[in-house]
Amino acid sequence: MLDVLFHALTIPLAIMYAQLMEWIIHKYVLHNMGKNKKNWFAFHWHHHHKNCKKNNGADPHYEQWYAHSSVWKEIIGLTFLLFMHIFLASFAPFFFITLVCLSIRYFYLHRKSHIDVEWGKKNLPWHHDHHMGKTQDANWGVTTDWVDRVAKTRIKYTKEE
Repeated sequence: MLDVLFHALTIPLAIMYAQLMEWIIHKYVLHNMGKNKKNWFAFHWHHHHKNCKKNNGADPHYEQWYAHSSVWKEIIGLTFLLFMHIFLASFAPFFFITLVCLSIRYFYLHRKSHIDVEWGKKNLPWHHDHHMGKTQDANWGVTTDWVDRVAKTRIKYTKEE
């Protein structure tokens, strides 16, 4: 019975963990480290953000994602993070499987929000605000904004501002 309870609890824990890690990596790795043009993570700030600002939230690299190194770096990063957690598969398989599913979901939602900007504005408004707001150093969550709300880094942006 305790075994079933443990495995059942690992799913919501994995969801919270993944969303917290998404926020931390976005804020501290992709932005802080990524602003340095010589850093491997520079693709995020110097390509992705530049494309989004220039194209009102759209990033054309996501339309033919297989042809652009910046998108491949995102995929490689997600794969590397999953690989770092593979040890969990033996004793917390539902946690690990949830992380795999959420990584796929992250890539799908992030890509969709930059291909179909109107969909992104409606379904991930915090992420649209991250790219199109006065400051791009806020609204770090991509798939959710709960971490931003807790950390008080959620800044709502309207076109009139």
